[in-house]
Amino acid sequence: MAILFDDVLTAFELVSDDGSNEVLLCRRTGRAYLRSEAADIDEIGDELPDGAEDDPNYIAIPRKHTLGLGKALALDFAAEFLPGDFDDVRYMFSRRGAYRNFRELVTRRKVIERWYDFQSKATDRAVRQWCELNEIDLTDEPPGAGPDSGS
Repeated sequence: MAILFDDVLTAFELVSDDGSNEVLLCRRTGRAYLRSEAADIDEIGDELPDGAEDDPNYIAIPRKHTLGLGKALALDFAAEFLPGDFDDVRYMFSRRGAYRNFRELVTRRKVIERWYDFQSKATDRAVRQWCELNEIDLTDEPPGAGPDSGS
């Protein structure tokens, strides 16, 4: 079964780097299940089936840093778009508050929209690549939205 890419991307965005939110994706059905320490919800859809943690049909959606979308991405952006600030950016990421300071820098340099675009494209590529490596069949069209759907 092909899973809608936007659904996987939404699930990916729910995963927290600190581990307080985890999402399991069922490869068979495409359903995503959220487990959260911070909220009183345990799922996005239905309750996680018994034994899902040991079932190979369920896979944990990775964290951003696992896909190189944290510090590494900010450094890639700085190298390409802010080469004069690269050393400062690298230093920022050795201290607390790095993302706040980085966001302030890209705002001051008037490249915040470029950063958002860079980040979005990199996220899409990384999530698609992760799905391919994990044999998750993706589609960009919701069911019934293809050219033969009569719309």
